[in-house]
Amino acid sequence: MRQLQPSEVQARLAAETPPLLIDVREQEEWDHCRLPDALFRPLSEIAHWESELASQQGELVIYCHHGVRSARVCARLIALGHPGPINLAGGIDRWSLTVDAEVRRY
Repeated sequence: MRQLQPSEVQARLAAETPPLLIDVREQEEWDHCRLPDALFRPLSEIAHWESELASQQGELVIYCHHGVRSARVCARLIALGHPGPINLAGGIDRWSLTVDAEVRRY
């Protein structure tokens, strides 16, 4: 599974064809903070959306709070045939620490 640091993801988001950001945290976490333009797909509901993402074209960057849950989702998407979801190393917490301090920490 590929894993990128927040600064690397930030650079990809500025590209002409940015990756799709997928937030797999739960509702209360999403309500607290999120990355702009991310899609909300809570891990607790993965059975309802994993096949949709597995067939998605292009790069997917999956994130959670620290990167553990998102790594699990990446592994499942790979098992379903997606060519290479990307795990955001350190999750939204590391993003806040290294890229955008405006993203609230918890």
